[in-house]
Amino acid sequence: MQWTRRHLLGLEDLSREEIELILDTAEEFYEAGEPGQRIKHADLQGKVVVTLFFEPSTRTRISFGRAARLLSADTIDFAASGSSVSKGETFIDTAKNIEALGIDVAVVRHSMPGSPHLLAQHLDCSVVNAGDGAHEHPTQGLLDIFTIRQLKGRVDGLTVGLVGDIAHSRVARSNIHGLVKLGARVIVCGPPTLVPDTIERLGVEVAHRLDDILPCCDVVNVLRIQFERQRGGLFPSIQEYSRLFGMHGERLKRAKPDLVLLAPGPINRGVELTPEVADGPHSAILRQVTNGLAVRMAVLSLLCGQPGASRD
Repeated sequence: MQWTRRHLLGLEDLSREEIELILDTAEEFYEAGEPGQRIKHADLQGKVVVTLFFEPSTRTRISFGRAARLLSADTIDFAASGSSVSKGETFIDTAKNIEALGIDVAVVRHSMPGSPHLLAQHLDCSVVNAGDGAHEHPTQGLLDIFTIRQLKGRVDGLTVGLVGDIAHSRVARSNIHGLVKLGARVIVCGPPTLVPDTIERLGVEVAHRLDDILPCCDVVNVLRIQFERQRGGLFPSIQEYSRLFGMHGERLKRAKPDLVLLAPGPINRGVELTPEVADGPHSAILRQVTNGLAVRMAVLSLLCGQPGASRD
């Protein structure tokens, strides 16, 4: 199939075929030369990509900027701090003024759910959702799924556990939408206070004891506790949470020997993961970062209408 969408706002609205097209395109970029080898392509030559971030970011912002430059695009890196937003300029006015400089793609992160969708209604350029509140983070979901497919050879039929702060995690929602459409069995696991009551409507199973589901999981994606989005009192203490839901060496003994362990950064070491697990043989955390570059190159290339046009 061919890509026909102007924006990437989430995985909820994408078909299985569209998700697979992004993953297959990312695989082409990866196989053409791992991103660390700095092989450049001409897919976005003459295009301009702006990273429009109203929330802090390390991996996503830098990854999108590097992906754009590897595709030969010009880039603009915007941060809300120090901008005219502090003087009262609105979100939409800020974006429209930047677009007036000649922008082809705006990669947007904002704390308000739905903000990229709102921007897409006011801009002529393509809009990519780089995380909107607790709603979605589509390219993180895609890179997680790409990593699973790369390491396991498939997604269909696998059992994937999403563990931790489900309620406040945009990563969880994008993973759920993508994994379910690709045929995975998805189990969300966390304290009852961190798992929404209606989450099963998305086609997932719910568990509240990690030790009960761990032996049947092929992949576990350990989600960061979103302290910045929570009110207090959602669990007794950090120590108690870590004891019940943290991944440590002793707990890993209950898992399958070929378990793949994912974690969208940043991680709280000693809370969701102990250092021995985060840096251990089951961990694919740094591979996720590398794969994120190929996935974001694929997204930008497809949106600009030249997927695979200029492989060097």
